[in-house]
Amino acid sequence: MIKILIINGPNLNMLGLREINQYGKISYDDLCNLIKTHSKNKVQIEFYQSNIEGEIVSRVQEIIDQDIDALIVNPGAYTHTSIAIRDALAILNIPKIEVHLSDINSRENFRKTNLITDLCELSIIGKGANGYIEAIEYLYEKN
Repeated sequence: MIKILIINGPNLNMLGLREINQYGKISYDDLCNLIKTHSKNKVQIEFYQSNIEGEIVSRVQEIIDQDIDALIVNPGAYTHTSIAIRDALAILNIPKIEVHLSDINSRENFRKTNLITDLCELSIIGKGANGYIEAIEYLYEKN
């Protein structure tokens, strides 16, 4: 069974409370439970969420010494600003899938800058919670 780490960035812990027109009413706990329920017989899932850039960088770096087979990452707003997270992701030699709940390409102009997409083998954008499920299915089928 493959082990997938899902890293979520800032404000994802506020799902269901923020910008419901963009992110929907699903809470972060509901999102995690949906993913766990879908994945329980297919893959092993670990979740990590932080609002702090350096903590995300440290968690990405820790993957090097752990038994993690793939990474699903939603850096949130750091997608558009964090060279540090990009540099950490570049170190990893495991499959990396980028997921964004909203369609960042059709939102504000500053969200169109994406510093990680070229480091990921697949980008799933604008599919809400189903984007995570699609990423898991992709990784499951690949292995």
